[in-house]
Amino acid sequence: MKEKTRKLITIICLGLSIVASIFAIIFALDNEKNSGLYDIAYGITFAFVVLSVIAILAFVLLQFFKNFKDDRKKAIKALAIIGLAIVVCLVSFLLATGTDVSQGLLDKNNLTVSTSKWIGAACILVYILVIGAALSIVYVEVSKLFKKK
Repeated sequence: MKEKTRKLITIICLGLSIVASIFAIIFALDNEKNSGLYDIAYGITFAFVVLSVIAILAFVLLQFFKNFKDDRKKAIKALAIIGLAIVVCLVSFLLATGTDVSQGLLDKNNLTVSTSKWIGAACILVYILVIGAALSIVYVEVSKLFKKK
């Protein structure tokens, strides 16, 4: 990406973040005077979030296809990592039992067993990722020890 394009994108993102911050402050002011502004601020904040997600996805896909065209091995590795992430998410969901949250807490917060399953899946996913990160750190450090000799 050209330097001028990056600068322009950075300036636009900074401008949007300032505008979003202003509307977030208005959104946080929950009083009778700003009730009309509250609805407008909520709508604009939601629109900025949607635009941000679309922009992030567009840039990621643009970079991916650019890398795929330039270096197919890197693109295949990226697809493998994405596939692995999807498999880990699926495994964590399949391992969740749906009884991860007590029935009293479910009733108190008007939650369902399905919500409990999603909470359990998120917990299991975090456990898997933390264990994976710890194992990768150990692997890197041990491999450094053997490479120095």
